[in-house]
Amino acid sequence: MDELQKAALVRAVGQAIALRRAATGLSQEKVAEALGITREAVSRMETGVAVPTVVRLAELAEIFDCGIGELLTDASNRKIDQARRILELLEGLSAEKREMLMSVIKQLADGLVDR
Repeated sequence: MDELQKAALVRAVGQAIALRRAATGLSQEKVAEALGITREAVSRMETGVAVPTVVRLAELAEIFDCGIGELLTDASNRKIDQARRILELLEGLSAEKREMLMSVIKQLADGLVDR
């Protein structure tokens, strides 16, 4: 993994943290208080300026009532993780809606292929 990929991953993990925080209805202040850190430290994690440790990711997962893997998988640029995320998005949809979504994904992918 080169430096650009690492930086993109750190930003994506931060974005996943911010999305989970927002989904749980918590402010940066509330998360900071639960972690015993400053609001600015939470902001730095969310913006990708600071890299959360594995222990910090575990603490965040507990606060957000999710798995550590979810914070990482949502942020991952690995094809297998992205495929799993698509699978999660398909769950709960009718066969017709899954087919429609797959058609849209295929059209997008075909349009984005470097030729």
